[in-house]
Amino acid sequence: MSKTAVIGMSGGVDSSVAAYLLKEQGYNVIGLYMVNWEETDSSGACSAESDFADVRRVCDALGIPYYSVNFAENYKERVFSHFLKEYAAGRTPNPDVLCNREIKFGPFREYALSMGADVIATGHYCGVAHENGVNYLLKAKDAGKDQTYFLNQVLTPQLDNVVFPLAGLDKSEVRKIAEKTGLATAKKKDSTGICFIGERNFRKFLQTYLPAQPGKILNTDGKKVGEHSGLMYYTLGQRRGLNLGGKQGEDGRWFVVEKDLKNNVLYVSHGDEAPLYSKACKVAGLNWIGYIPQPTIECTAKFRYRQSEQKVKVVLGGDGALVEFAEPQRAVTGGQYAVFYDSTRCLGGGVIEEVIK
Repeated sequence: MSKTAVIGMSGGVDSSVAAYLLKEQGYNVIGLYMVNWEETDSSGACSAESDFADVRRVCDALGIPYYSVNFAENYKERVFSHFLKEYAAGRTPNPDVLCNREIKFGPFREYALSMGADVIATGHYCGVAHENGVNYLLKAKDAGKDQTYFLNQVLTPQLDNVVFPLAGLDKSEVRKIAEKTGLATAKKKDSTGICFIGERNFRKFLQTYLPAQPGKILNTDGKKVGEHSGLMYYTLGQRRGLNLGGKQGEDGRWFVVEKDLKNNVLYVSHGDEAPLYSKACKVAGLNWIGYIPQPTIECTAKFRYRQSEQKVKVVLGGDGALVEFAEPQRAVTGGQYAVFYDSTRCLGGGVIEEVIK
């Protein structure tokens, strides 16, 4: 009797192809669509409905059953509330990281098991190894699409019985499989940005939940150069949307170098990027995936998703660590994650609490 695989389907090409691959491998496949956010757009249409319609089309084509499950309340309590608190504190959170631990590999995983799943699958670009009762999170073949950064807070036991069918495929190969198989999502564009905001204006979205507190924009010499509309709308290194006007001069465009939450001041510079660079950071909430850490760890790290791995030394202390950079790093940002790697694995990570210039 074949094993049952329950796969999280988003209505995108990646999970569609992952479902197809599982069926080809002989699994009894069940598609499960998660509703994590309930809201209609200005025209009254719900984006979840169109995504679920794509799930339905793909599952019908593959001849597999599909269901929908609503985790919107869980999402608001476990992910969105944290997102708002972090922005209110002047930090830049990454809700996709928490969504993986708190929803996809939490309630979703438990729901899939209750349906009789032998294995749980998603369309993430990463791999997993189950060795001697220990789970390891592996990098994907496609380094440009590798999503281990977003899974750095998943607990080791949450990877029990998990498979990632796309681990050994490039994105281009996934598209080709979808087209060859005639899947409805073959040419559907990838979703970008924060899932519950979508294509909307970020500032307008945030304004509906958090009151804006306008304040001064100062340059690095302390001279006022403009007004900001609320520190939560800006992140380190940001160049767009500063509305400082006038000619930027030979030194180029203004960019954000610091946020002073206590005094509600946004600091900017142009030309001199030195204020953006740091030599170390402190992280908290460390999570290790199948890895037993030493007091001092020599490894590589990423401080944002679209970054190449950087050499670091991690010195543990309490529930956190000091991460020392082999080379100065640009725009390391509080609220984001420092994620640690060796040659083939994602070792885990922690949230950036303090940046050391």
